Amino acid sequence: MQNSKHIHLIGICGTAMASLAGMLQLQGHRVTGSDTAAYPPMSDLLASLKIPIREPFSESNLEPRPDLVVVGNAISRGNVELEYVLDTRIPFCSMASIMHDEFLPGRESLVVAGTHGKTTTTSMLAWIYEVASRRNPALAPSFLIGGVAENFGTSFMVRSTRPFLLEGDEYDTAFFDKGPKFLHYFPDALILTHVEFDHADIYADLAAVKTAFKRLVNLVPGRGRIVAFDGSENVSECIERAFCAVERYGFDPLSHWRLADLRHEGTLTRWTVTRAGAPFAKLSLPMAGAHNALNATAAAALAAGQGVPTEAIVEALATFKSVKRRLEVRSVVGGVTVIDDFAHHPTAIRETLRALRESYPNRRLWAVLEPRSNTLRRNVFELDLVDSLALADRVVLASVFKSESIPADERLHPEHVVSALNARGVPASLLADADAIVKAVVPELREGDVVAILSNGGFGNIYGKLPAAIAGRTTSR
Repeated sequence: MQNSKHIHLIGICGTAMASLAGMLQLQGHRVTGSDTAAYPPMSDLLASLKIPIREPFSESNLEPRPDLVVVGNAISRGNVELEYVLDTRIPFCSMASIMHDEFLPGRESLVVAGTHGKTTTTSMLAWIYEVASRRNPALAPSFLIGGVAENFGTSFMVRSTRPFLLEGDEYDTAFFDKGPKFLHYFPDALILTHVEFDHADIYADLAAVKTAFKRLVNLVPGRGRIVAFDGSENVSECIERAFCAVERYGFDPLSHWRLADLRHEGTLTRWTVTRAGAPFAKLSLPMAGAHNALNATAAAALAAGQGVPTEAIVEALATFKSVKRRLEVRSVVGGVTVIDDFAHHPTAIRETLRALRESYPNRRLWAVLEPRSNTLRRNVFELDLVDSLALADRVVLASVFKSESIPADERLHPEHVVSALNARGVPASLLADADAIVKAVVPELREGDVVAILSNGGFGNIYGKLPAAIAGRTTSR
């Protein structure tokens, strides 16, 4: 698309779609978009770009007629705008395909994929390249991340240099393309963090998930490289037929990139890394959690293999500022710390709560969960969810988000989770929504408590309502 076009995005508030909107605007296109519900951080990003969000979906949003429509993967047949596009034959495509066609030709495609950790790892990798570019401008990265990287204040960047860093999403692409987005990105080098069963709405089982990742691995050329986690049999299976060099990372003494001497100092983590048995670097990261040290090591390994200097890697990780909605401190009020985390899977919840235990030792930890992701709304991980939430001192569950859209025999029963937690001696309760939770929880909070709000959505703006109610309680006293 060499000439400026009017491009309309249906479902513009999705993380990737909002980022794409900004990227297309940077390319000189006129961008419009529509959605049903907007919430931070992507609504804030679009507002800063002066890209209006037209609500609700309507045929009138497609007037004047755009040159091209990008259909978000959350948009299904029956959507009034999609039906109008099909009826009137307005050209349309998916987010992933326009990324491939418009942004990746002539670039070095560096993809971070995996069930967990890909947003944080991609953000770390982008910051490593950014720091390195201060000495070598050719390393200045373009990137697309599934969250707002706080070092940049954005989820995307488009430059004329070769490195293009992409978060490789295994979720489907569009109503007309049910394959994962990452199959459009054709990586020159790849990080593979974890492979677990997830996205139960589109993958039938773990075997189907592994097939998708095997196909991604099969796209890496022989001259390429894969950096893969060493602690997962599923990852090992997915990379066993790779045609390129594979370097494992983790705690295994035989791994190419080995972490050792891991220690936590509040919210600071320190460790050493060896490369093929030889000392590589002493790393520090202003984030807690062994999972974040693993993410950082993966980013360091990929960058080093692509020629990024070690000193830039060390400096970047020491100054990394995390990602919005990943262990993000939303407020400290009345002595209570409120944390926002984009929890979507029992494993992610477990690692989040472990990291908070390390960051806030000897403090009472609350887990407030909205079962909202397509996986958490199903009962496939009910027992795993109990195990993960049992790491907290107090647990509160909200009702399952849009439970009526899940078949009854597949639906999560949060009352079963609450009952199982109480049987283990972990006080747990089930409340209908954010307002009911705030009303019930605030009187029980005491100074020093840490409240982890776990959701991959807006959660009734509990992130604002809870701190406000705590502040009101403190004032009234």
